[in-house]
Parts: sequence; C-alpha cells; structure tokens
Amino acid sequence: MNKLIEKAKLTHNLDKDEILELLQNDNINEELFKAADEVRQEFLGDYVHLRGLIEFTNICKRNCMYCGLRRDNKNLERYRLTKEEILDFANKAVSYGYKTLVLQGGEDDYFTKERMTEIVKEIKNLGVALTLSLGEKTYEEYKAFKEAGADRYLIRIETTDKKLYEDMDPNMSFEERLDCLNNLRDLGYEVGSGILVGLPNQTLESIAKDILFFKLINADMIGIGPFIPNEDTPLKASKGGDLTLALKVMALTRLILPDINIPATTAMESLTPNGRIIALQSGANVVMPNVTEGEYRKLYALYPGKICTGDTPAHCRGCITGKVTGIGRIISDGYGFRGNQNTNAHDESLI
Repeated sequence: MNKLIEKAKLTHNLDKDEILELLQNDNINEELFKAADEVRQEFLGDYVHLRGLIEFTNICKRNCMYCGLRRDNKNLERYRLTKEEILDFANKAVSYGYKTLVLQGGEDDYFTKERMTEIVKEIKNLGVALTLSLGEKTYEEYKAFKEAGADRYLIRIETTDKKLYEDMDPNMSFEERLDCLNNLRDLGYEVGSGILVGLPNQTLESIAKDILFFKLINADMIGIGPFIPNEDTPLKASKGGDLTLALKVMALTRLILPDINIPATTAMESLTPNGRIIALQSGANVVMPNVTEGEYRKLYALYPGKICTGDTPAHCRGCITGKVTGIGRIISDGYGFRGNQNTNAHDESLI
C-alpha cells in the first residue's frame, strides 16, 4: 500500500484498480493524508486562498434528490438578492480583504444572461477574481459571462456514474453536464468540478472513476463534499457520507492533480469540528467563507447542520484566519489562479 502512495506522490498517476485499492484500505489513511499534504506543500507552498462566497438565490428549477434547494421543497423560504444587495455584499467582502468572490445560486431563470452580465461587470470593477456557480447554461451564456470578466466556473459532476447521475438528478442529462464542462474549457475559464461522497448506491469503483475523470478533464479546482441527507428531500432517510472517505477522495485527487485548487469544504466541518482544518492538513489549500449577510445565510439550506449560519462575514473572516494561521499556514494575498499560487496580488494579472 505504501508503495502505491509513494508511486502517486512521485508520478501523480494511478490506474482505477490502484485508486480502488487505496479507497478500500483504511489502514493507510494517515500515510495517504500525509502524502497529500506534502504534495500540496511542494507544489503550492503554505498559502491558503480565501474565496468570499455570495449565495445570491436559493430558487432553483432543478429537482435534484439530494439538495435542499430542490424545486419541490415546499418547506424552504425562498429568496433572491437584488443586484444592489449582491454588490453591497461584494463591496463589503473586498473591504474584508477577499481577492476572489464566488457567486453561487440555484438555477434561477430570473437571472437572465443580460442581468448576470451586468452583475459580473460591476463585481469585476472591484478588482477581484470572480468564480460563478450558476449551474447549466448555454454556450452563449457562458461566453457572455466570460466576456464580461468572469474568471472561473464551478459545476460539479456529482458522480460520473451515468445511471446514478440521472437517478439523483431527475430530467437532467449526464451528457449535457459533460457538454457544459467542455464549453467552459473551450471558452477559457478556469474550470471547477467535484463530487458528493456517500450518495445512495454510489460505489468505491465509481468514485475511483470520478478521480480519474478529474484528471481526464484536467480540472483546475475540485470540491469534494460528504453527502449530508436533508430532511426536506427524498433522500432524508439515507445513511449519508463519511468524512474519512471524503478526505481520502480529496487526498487522492491532490496526489493525482498536484497543483490544482482544492477547497476544504464547509460540509466537512458540519460533520466534524475543525473539519476544514483537517482537510487543509490532508491536501486542501482553499477555504470559502460565506460573505452573505443576515437571514439569507440560514435560507441557503443545501443540507442540515450547515456551520456559521448565525455569524457575520466579518466574524467568519477573523475566525478562519485564526484557524489557518494556527496551523502555520499563510493567508494568501493573491488571486489564487492555478499556476500562480505563490504570487502576491499586486504582481498577478487577472485573466
């Protein structure tokens, strides 16, 4: 087993069976996490990139089985931020020192190409890198957002098992998801994807294929989150994901793609106190604190037990800074583009 970890560390290549072997064996977890941390340190240094997350709408036309924002959830109070609110939160986030903002929401058709393009342009005027996470859009929409200044786009594949994908995402097409990823790459975005670990009927073999898929598409950022059942979804009685397995998937992803951005996801901390710090010590190099304010923080209810919903963005910034520096890491003052990790903000050009 240690030979496999050493091979991954040196060559950044494993086949499906080798990945599966490591996923199946829990006796090597500490060695795996240590190797991922060492690769992270070698390729990216000790910088941690903070991305300020604005959750701007919890209205979604999709009906994904695992998601609290699903269309048929009648127990959720819906909201949609105005353009003025979005820009207010963005301005405040910049004042807290964020160099990257992430605009994330359900698939809400109110936000047309024209409306989103206007918002993107105004946020880019603040001198930040901008990641969008708006779900499936047309090539023309992605192109318009890119031309308006968007730098990155995050769209998780959730699983590369076509049947499982279409079971979990009713009336959605696996091929359409792949087309979106290809279109984003063609348009010059930094492309982010990722999976949920612990979905019902997900196998370790399919997770091994997921990790190889990340390498195949040469993703620039990968988010790995444990599945946490939401009582307002059809999967409310499901077992849910396991933090250790999610960390192993994340660590293997780091070994296979040594220079990409990998967030320590909020869901990890919802399962275990200091879950994000554990993730940062197992290969992650990004944290995405929420900069949405007020009641909206509670209403973006993807899963139960979400952390920090009662905090202010200023408190979150101070809290995560303390945690990050407490393990000897440095809060980056760069934009955190892949390949420019250790560059200071004033030396780094925005794409």
